Amino acid sequence: MEQIYTLDTIDSVASDILTALRSTVILFSGEMGAGKTTLIKSICTAMKVVDTPSSPTFSLINEYQTQSGKRVYHFDCYRIESAEEALDFGAEEYLYSGDLCFVEWGEKIEAVLPDDYQCIYIEKIEENKRKIKIS
Repeated sequence: MEQIYTLDTIDSVASDILTALRSTVILFSGEMGAGKTTLIKSICTAMKVVDTPSSPTFSLINEYQTQSGKRVYHFDCYRIESAEEALDFGAEEYLYSGDLCFVEWGEKIEAVLPDDYQCIYIEKIEENKRKIKIS
């Protein structure tokens, strides 16, 4: 799946992404400022997350709950230096829990990821326009 979107159409794209998911571990790749957290927030809204999604840059991981009681984990691995650091904070427990995990900067912890993860690549085309590709 490949789509171009703006902030005006992000909610529709978030719904499309949810129907395209085949894994519980989703990596979000893109340069700094590409909109990884913004897209994750929109996906969480589409999932009816009752918590307010925010960037886990300093906490490394946030846990959200949907209205139906499902858990969603949101990782930000930007500050992680090695896969061993991810193991130290218990990343494997979350990644292999069967709960949905959204992982920003997941390439930094690739060694601990399950084999069946999916990746959403976000490319900044213009200030308010992004292109995503799901693999």
